Amino acid sequence: MSGKKTAVFVDRRGYRRRRMTDAARLLPILGAGLICIPLLWKRPEGTEISTSSVMIYLFLVWGGLALLAAVISRYLAPEDISQDREGNVRNDEA
Repeated sequence: MSGKKTAVFVDRRGYRRRRMTDAARLLPILGAGLICIPLLWKRPEGTEISTSSVMIYLFLVWGGLALLAAVISRYLAPEDISQDREGNVRNDEA
């Protein structure tokens, strides 16, 4: 092995795309955890948790997950215009 150490640079666009892919893969796990939270809610003895508060919580979690999935999918959408290594914009349709 040579004694030279070379710096490894990762393309920013590719790095961000991989992180968004990771976030998309973890989204169902996050959703499952958030949906299970009402099972841990406890009230003082003799009182029950109202169904309406649980349903509102579940609706808000569902809406938040849908919004988060929309944002992630926006970042993962294929691009029509790409750049080559020199930074020149080229159209892939031609």
